[in-house]
Amino acid sequence: MTTIRLTNTKTRRKEVFSPIDPENVRLYVCGPTVYDRAHLGNGRPVVVFDVLFRLLRHVYGEGHVTYVRNFTDVDDKINAAAQARKAAGDPRSLEELIRERTDETIGWYHADMDALGALRPTSEPRATEWIGAMIAMIADLIARGHAYEREGHVLFRVRSYREYGALSGRSVDDMIAGARVEVAPFKEDPMDFVLWKPSDDELPGWESPWGRGRPGWHIECSAMSYELLGASFDIHAGGIDLQFPHHENEIAQSRCAHPEGGFANYWLHNEMLQVEGKKMSKSLGNFFTVRDLLDQGYPGEVIRMVYLGTHYGKPMDWTTTKANQARAALAGFYRLTDNIAAADAAPSDFVDILANDLNTAGAVSVLHELRAKGAFPELKAAMGLLGFSPAEDVNWFRQDRMTASIGDSPSFAMEIDPFLRKWAELRNSKDYASADELKRNLEATGLKLRIEASGPHADVLPEFDVTKLEALR
Repeated sequence: MTTIRLTNTKTRRKEVFSPIDPENVRLYVCGPTVYDRAHLGNGRPVVVFDVLFRLLRHVYGEGHVTYVRNFTDVDDKINAAAQARKAAGDPRSLEELIRERTDETIGWYHADMDALGALRPTSEPRATEWIGAMIAMIADLIARGHAYEREGHVLFRVRSYREYGALSGRSVDDMIAGARVEVAPFKEDPMDFVLWKPSDDELPGWESPWGRGRPGWHIECSAMSYELLGASFDIHAGGIDLQFPHHENEIAQSRCAHPEGGFANYWLHNEMLQVEGKKMSKSLGNFFTVRDLLDQGYPGEVIRMVYLGTHYGKPMDWTTTKANQARAALAGFYRLTDNIAAADAAPSDFVDILANDLNTAGAVSVLHELRAKGAFPELKAAMGLLGFSPAEDVNWFRQDRMTASIGDSPSFAMEIDPFLRKWAELRNSKDYASADELKRNLEATGLKLRIEASGPHADVLPEFDVTKLEALR
């Protein structure tokens, strides 16, 4: 069996992955707060941990992996969006407006992540469907002395959990000195965080032993992961921005509510994303949602390829150059694998590289090696494991193949340009015999060559066969 190694944030080292139960490998990833479109940074953990899901299924079997990713559908931003609609004159209740907004946003999210080639998780719980489990967990924390009620709020006693800060590597006192914490008169300690808060008549709420209210953000994931995966499960993952305070708080409340369990054994965090070397920001004009890029003509497969070109543990930079390179590379892979049967499985060396801390960048390099070797069935199988649809199902690729001219189809340029440059060099050196021979060979592949004022040019005819071009290398 393939050995998977993962960098565990909890221990700060790469470890051999050993599941609690190989018959039911369990993975939890923090999902979106559904008040707006997913931006480009939100898409990165979806794609990264989709590859992890696929790898786990490859190693342990499709029926032996449970993947849970939640939807946070109770949140102040969601409330604000619904209140704005109501203030604009919508006669419906706040609850109806909230449900409409969250349903709409979940639909957007599914469409966008589907376009990126991400598999749907085994379970996608909505926070509002698990309020009872959250109330029960909060009550248990109070009974155990780890939480207290003040003025309709319930707060977690951070200092009651001695290991608080282990995930992020900071002490509680250091956190207080260096972090922005809400100082409220009802808190026993500035670091204590909210498990439950009151709701007035203008906000959504649920009845509880502490009055009508709604849950704090952190308790949601703890309650849902416990109900769906148990007190102990294998992997908890998410963006590095969630490490503190969200994941730190999840650990504290989960370990205190269920001391019989260990919560998550392995923690994985993907690093942040930039755009053209700068932090993504609306003020800089470089803020993009996934849908923005799709609407601009970037295929989902291309966006996925750019994500996978950088190891998840390193900051990633989205650039137009990378996107163009990814499209050209994918077009080449697709032409070589179009209408051929995939190998029964991806090559073992490819799987081993991917299993070494989810090294997607290394795995992409192997795709290029397989192409160079002419191992096209193996290339197709390896692409499938990385989450790329087969060429037969990729619309933009099929449209590109119908394009008549290389000038109109950048995805062909990377394949043909080296031959055009060689043809031009032979002509410039007055080696006309070799130049004519190269032209005949190239035109036999389905190209039509000519010299223009701008230099050599190739028209791509309908009968163009890239496999013949490969034979000329």
